[in-house]
Amino acid sequence: MYLTIEDKRISYSIKKAGSNKAIIFLHGSGGTSNTWKNQVNLDIGYDIISFDLPSHGKSSEYLELSLDLYIEVLNHLIRSLNYEEVVLCGHSLGGAIIQSYYYLYPKRIKALILIGTGGRLRVSPVILDSLKSDYHEFLKALPNGAFNISTSADIINDYVKETSTVRPNVTFKDFSICDTFDTLEKTSSINIPCLIIVGKSDKLTPIKYSEFFHNKIENSDLHIIDDAGHMVMLEKPVEVNNKIKSFFTNRL
Repeated sequence: MYLTIEDKRISYSIKKAGSNKAIIFLHGSGGTSNTWKNQVNLDIGYDIISFDLPSHGKSSEYLELSLDLYIEVLNHLIRSLNYEEVVLCGHSLGGAIIQSYYYLYPKRIKALILIGTGGRLRVSPVILDSLKSDYHEFLKALPNGAFNISTSADIINDYVKETSTVRPNVTFKDFSICDTFDTLEKTSSINIPCLIIVGKSDKLTPIKYSEFFHNKIENSDLHIIDDAGHMVMLEKPVEVNNKIKSFFTNRL
């Protein structure tokens, strides 16, 4: 399905549950909605939506990418679908987007699910440099930063293949947005239920980022998943899905 915004199209999918409530999943830097392939069949009584950010996956290409654009597109999607209740789930850059959206429109969101993300998302200069100078080298090194050492090669290879479909300049812009993102001073103002999930061996958004969320957000649950890195939803889908289902049962 597509959402049309002026002359652009944003690709999204919906698994309907016959509900007036929805959960919307947002992928991270250089990713696509396929990041959530293990979550789209969750049985939680909510419609489940995932979409490709501008210039990612099947969505139209944009000349200029920014955090503001990503927030605007999310807002268009939410308003066009007109659900009574919306939960946002974001991974990494997606987490920055949903935090920013909440700060702008707090009354529109029922809950947040923050996976492998933070209120500040500094990026190593090595990553930014490799994206500029040698995309192949970036893709080659990606598993070392994104996955636990025990994660199967099939999961890793599928993810790297998916990431390779996103243009290098788009992934570079995503990481640049992360590098300048900082809303730490606002975190304690989040007053809706929050589920926080992080892989125990996450090198890109270490556990301390999620612990900060948990300490600052009063109505929050923190789950640290063993034998998982930054791509925890791909590495440990059963554990992540169980935490999400439990959150919906007990908090919403």
